[in-house]
Amino acid sequence: MKILVLNGSPKKKSDTFRLTDAFLKGLNRRGEHEVRVVDVIDRKIAPCRGCFGCWKRMDGHCVIRDDQNAILDLYRDSDVIIWSFPLYCYGMPSHLKAVLDRTIPLVKMRMVQRDDGTVRHEALADFSRIHTLVICGCGFPDWDGNFDGLKLTCKTCFGNPDMVCVPEAPLLNVPEAAPVADPLLARFERAGEEYAAALTLSPETVAELERPMIPRDEYIRGVNGAQ
Repeated sequence: MKILVLNGSPKKKSDTFRLTDAFLKGLNRRGEHEVRVVDVIDRKIAPCRGCFGCWKRMDGHCVIRDDQNAILDLYRDSDVIIWSFPLYCYGMPSHLKAVLDRTIPLVKMRMVQRDDGTVRHEALADFSRIHTLVICGCGFPDWDGNFDGLKLTCKTCFGNPDMVCVPEAPLLNVPEAAPVADPLLARFERAGEEYAAALTLSPETVAELERPMIPRDEYIRGVNGAQ
């Protein structure tokens, strides 16, 4: 398989990407898949201009000459796309959102109505073979109410993808937290193996990955005490 990872963290040592890296170790345990990681923060991706020049050309590319078209080429050629990023203001970081906004060249102006009554733009090609996974970490002690907006966005944009939303992610880069962080990373490796076999994650696995590492009150005390 060809696996594209869109790393939306602006940091080189991201706690969220530690989760994704562990997942990739399990996913590509045998080294049989082609994995391409794009560090979006290092790419030149301008905001979408809303000019719809892509719909005039209909070649799957954007009229803006920057790094987005290379990402679109990788996107079309992938079997699995992993969107990995920290939660920023209850959504994607702006540089990664620009990548999502500029996937418009992959659809047509023509609209179609689905069986469920929703109306969407027709895809430029058949992308149904592409499996999408979202891995997002946040600094809150839990996920209730914090990932709701992001989950709705991803469900609408990606067609109800597998999503793993991890609270207390900053603990992954705290050496003293290794006794609770390392078992989580090990669970992500096992989850990668599960995904390689089934191209999906069971609800039970997602629940295990999203379980907070330490109690809520303890985490809050630690964050507030570090100020």
